[in-house]
Amino acid sequence: MKKLAVVIPLIAALFLACVATGPGGKTSLVIIPTGQEVAIGAGMAQEVEATEKILNDPVWQSYLNEVGQKIVSVCDRKDIDYHFTVIESDQVNAFAAPGGYVYFYTGLLKEMHSEAELAAVVAHEVSHVVARHSMKRIQAAMGVAMAYELVFGDSSSQVLQTAVGVGLGLLSATYSRSNEREADSYGITYMVRAGYHPDGAMGMFETLAALGGAGSTSVFEQLASTHPETQERINNARAQMAEMQPLSSSLTIGRERYEQMLKRLPVGSTGSGGR
Repeated sequence: MKKLAVVIPLIAALFLACVATGPGGKTSLVIIPTGQEVAIGAGMAQEVEATEKILNDPVWQSYLNEVGQKIVSVCDRKDIDYHFTVIESDQVNAFAAPGGYVYFYTGLLKEMHSEAELAAVVAHEVSHVVARHSMKRIQAAMGVAMAYELVFGDSSSQVLQTAVGVGLGLLSATYSRSNEREADSYGITYMVRAGYHPDGAMGMFETLAALGGAGSTSVFEQLASTHPETQERINNARAQMAEMQPLSSSLTIGRERYEQMLKRLPVGSTGSGGR
């Protein structure tokens, strides 16, 4: 009977755990509820912000948040608050923690040439949050028993801290190719919905491929000219853009404003980086 008392709630949770994770109402099995996801993300964010150097420029922080919230306003997940933060570091990187915590390194910002390119990476990272890619990885890494404890246990319990540790460990791990295809596709959809020209996405693909992924473990997940899937992803993006034709003439690139913002970035950022 004890076993049944455990199994029945778990089965019930599984039936209730199919959640929308993308454009068009796509659903996925995610056992860990939103409240716990946000708690895990907040714990990870606390650790990130304790170990990384946050850029001391409220204008830049506000600008990234402005672009980020434009993407959020058209994305398929609005049940959480999204937080966008610039880290001062030469790392060419960006990453998203569960629950809507998104980080950009100044090293990556310096490689961009327009607000549309910034929006492309923002949309890509938001797409990982929408699709709950990180939560699926944490859920798989923890196993059913620990995930059950996280679902039905106290939010301040040791298992929550374990989940935060697992999440931090996974920040440096690359996503699966299917996860990347989803984030690429959703990202282009979201940036266009938000009023940005998808050429920004193509520009970022090509820039990062030319960089060879140097110093990056996360941004567009090791997109480099030496990776066999890079050309496939670029081709997929081109095909998706072709299907969007004709594009609205009102879609923006935003070079002038971005060039002004670039002048505000510190010349030599060091920081700890390394994610």
